[in-house]
Order: sequence, then C-alpha cells, then structure tokens
Amino acid sequence: MKRDDTRPGRILLVEDSPADARLTEEALKEASAGADLTWVDDGAKALAYLHGEAPYTDAVRPDLILLDLNMPRLDGRAFLERVKGEPGLASIPVVVLTSSDSEADILHSYQHRANAYITKPANLDAFMEDLKTLSLFWEAVRTPRRGGQ
Repeated sequence: MKRDDTRPGRILLVEDSPADARLTEEALKEASAGADLTWVDDGAKALAYLHGEAPYTDAVRPDLILLDLNMPRLDGRAFLERVKGEPGLASIPVVVLTSSDSEADILHSYQHRANAYITKPANLDAFMEDLKTLSLFWEAVRTPRRGGQ
C-alpha cells in the first residue's frame, strides 16, 4: 500500500484476536510494498492512538483503518461512530474486517460511513486473497493527508 513516492501507506489495525492480527499482517506484507501496520486490540486504544494520547504520543495518522467489530471495551461499532463523528478523523477511510455477516452489522457500518465491509472468510487462503485484493485497491486510492473532511 503505497500512498506516494516518498512513504509507505500507514494502516491502523483494530483487532482483538492476535491470530487474526498476525494473518492480516502476513497477507499485507505479501501484497504490499512496505505498508506500515500498527495493531491495537480494542477501540479505546485505537481512539487513544488517533488522538495521540499516552502511550501513543508519537502516533502517526493512518491512511486506512482496518476495523473488527466484536472487541472488548469499546467495540468496532461504537469506534466507527466516534471516528466518523469527529471532523479531524472522519476523512480516514475505515474498512470493516470482521467475522460477522449480520445484515444489521453491515447496514450499521455503512450508515456510519464505513468505506467498505469485508466478512472474514473461514478459509485461510480466501482470507489471504481478500486482504491482498484490499491492499491492491488501497494502493490505487488517494486519501487526505491530514484532517480533511
């Protein structure tokens, strides 16, 4: 995921499963030329990261957020509502990447301005292929650098 000629794309992965986080990281490494992936395991930590709060005072704004829905503390649904409700964060693309295939979750995500919704396939090869496709798509997409709305 390359944003321009000078820096790799920055991805914030918000995922409570260490196994899924590792798989996501591996798939993105295979598909992408140097994407910079940061992983946090719940929505509260992700908000702290985006706001540059401790322990994330050196955090860099991501170009893309990959978001699981079912997490402890602050789940992905509430996180999405908060991020898309903040003018300084709303322009960051959010792709929901979750095991839920619930029509209510899909509808809620799009109503709260998710940019895409991907249901994690149970098959490892299909999961890896979906993430490679996602990475290729985001390589071609331009995103705002800071605070755009």
